[in-house]
Amino acid sequence: MLLGVISDTHGHRESTLAATRMLDSLEVEQVLHCGDIGSLEIVPLLAAWPTHFVFGNVDDQQDELRASIETAGQTCHGRYGELEISGRQIAILHSDDHLRWREAIDSQQFDLVCYGHTHQAEQHMQGRTLVLNPGAIHRASPHTIAVVDLVTMQATIVPYE
Repeated sequence: MLLGVISDTHGHRESTLAATRMLDSLEVEQVLHCGDIGSLEIVPLLAAWPTHFVFGNVDDQQDELRASIETAGQTCHGRYGELEISGRQIAILHSDDHLRWREAIDSQQFDLVCYGHTHQAEQHMQGRTLVLNPGAIHRASPHTIAVVDLVTMQATIVPYE
């Protein structure tokens, strides 16, 4: 199963539309949004996939965002989420709460920890955990998303314009 991972849309519709076209071309089956959604307008752009959202430090309208996400039939985890997809244990957060981010990684209970906030794409292994930042959809050059093969646990950072 291919999992799409995005972050830091910051309400920017055009960049998010470009990202969704890339996600579609890569044939991902689900999407994680690692925070800084930025506006209610972003939620329906991800309607093609089951999508899990967490809030970031710029998501001031949390009640409205949560209602929009839930109305769209998607999942809102608040500031931090733990989920299982295809037998893989996954944590998702924005990482502006550095302590919680560090605890998720250090716990070694997750196969994958996805985060945003830094606008810098990166991945590394820490013990059994793949730690992944997909980069940013807005305020980054290049714009990047990530795709994770949950069978092999291989992640690919994908630049797009």
